[in-house]
Amino acid sequence: MKAGLLLTGSGAIVYLTSHTSILDEEIISKLDDKGIHKFIAYEIPVDEAERRYGGHFRHVMMDLRETNDFRILDHQGARAFSMFSFDELGAPVYHEA
Repeated sequence: MKAGLLLTGSGAIVYLTSHTSILDEEIISKLDDKGIHKFIAYEIPVDEAERRYGGHFRHVMMDLRETNDFRILDHQGARAFSMFSFDELGAPVYHEA
């Protein structure tokens, strides 16, 4: 399981994925389908996401299928952006279609 913070033109999103990386072609395709064509992605520690989101994290985790999947943990930009410090974020991954 991976967790990521996505910075887009309309705000920040925290997401969970069962993919092997926080950003691969399938995730990029899903984001593109949602109109998100330019962003910066950061990996965040899954254990910290679980600790900070608590019951909501567990609820979202129960929805993940055994196949590769992508779930939004937090779409409220201001909260998602402030939930993790810059020191906790992995290296940025830039994407622009």
